[in-house]
Amino acid sequence: MGKQFDRSSMSYYPLKQRASKVDIVKSCVTEEQFQGTLNPEVRQRIAMIAEEILKARKKGASVMCAFGAHTIKNGMGRLLGDFTRKGWFTHLATNGAGVIHDWEFAFQGKSSEDVRANVQKGMFGTWEETGCYINLALAVGAYEGLGYGASIGSLISGNGLAIPSKEELLTVISSDNEPLAKRAAAADLLDLLEQLEIEPGFLTIPHPFASYSVQAIAFDAGVPFTSHPMFGHDIIYTHKANKGAAIGRTAERDFLTYVQSVYGLEGGVYLSVGSAVMSPMIFEKSLSMSRNVLRKQQRDIRDCGIHVVDLQEETWDWSQGEPPADNPAYYLRFMKTFNRMGCRVDYTSADNRAFLVELYRELKKRS
Repeated sequence: MGKQFDRSSMSYYPLKQRASKVDIVKSCVTEEQFQGTLNPEVRQRIAMIAEEILKARKKGASVMCAFGAHTIKNGMGRLLGDFTRKGWFTHLATNGAGVIHDWEFAFQGKSSEDVRANVQKGMFGTWEETGCYINLALAVGAYEGLGYGASIGSLISGNGLAIPSKEELLTVISSDNEPLAKRAAAADLLDLLEQLEIEPGFLTIPHPFASYSVQAIAFDAGVPFTSHPMFGHDIIYTHKANKGAAIGRTAERDFLTYVQSVYGLEGGVYLSVGSAVMSPMIFEKSLSMSRNVLRKQQRDIRDCGIHVVDLQEETWDWSQGEPPADNPAYYLRFMKTFNRMGCRVDYTSADNRAFLVELYRELKKRS
């Protein structure tokens, strides 16, 4: 076996010392103030999507919005939360980076570092509060039976974490009446608490900018907000508090929550906004899993609108099927994936801010 890197030998730095590029108070996008440019064809398509969403909600079908981290960095968190408050979106999903940006905004009002400069100094992602609090929240959430997104949403909404005592955790670990998974999660949490020397009781972690957090808004509204991380992709993996088991437990719960929402997509709507990898990859597995069960009931998911939004220029009408291999659009991998799902699919080239604001306005006009 190869030698493993020791994260305890690293130095971590206060988050407030980092030069952050985005201030959420200045960057927050509001429906009332935002001025974006969309051509008439895109506006017409968004109006059609709004009608689809309202019809889906009347049927009780899922309306899911999966998005990449730039949607959060662009100041869309509060508006995404408003979609859930209005009942227009029934599920939100993002990657691990989206969770981190949203949390940093809630905690200090700023996020996004200079990767190029900080990698040169060996400081990229080495921020004490981000690494410690997010990893700790995931370990607590794993013990409490929460998913990845809900673990962080609970941290932000509650301005802290309830830290169980060593005695409580040892009792759970040794109990034959507790599920083995709960006992394992308790052991992982105890190990982390002892490593970090954290005392039991309520650990207060103020989040003065929580109103900008889509995770907190969704958590308070009881709307699923799921995160779908890939191990090693996010800055929290640089921190010594990182526990792979906690990542796995919480992310697995989120994946199965996501699949359950996909299971309800007949007559529904799926939006994929600025997510070229995470969204199509988890969607194709989830749709296949859902159809696997639905086939036994002589049911299916075919009446579903999949609407993909990204910045790449539109060069192919995907309603006409897959482009030939000599067409560059053939190599737009995420569209090829969605096009193979057997549902209606279209692609819109637009800034995610302009698209979501216009969609909100159209839904508001029709409600």
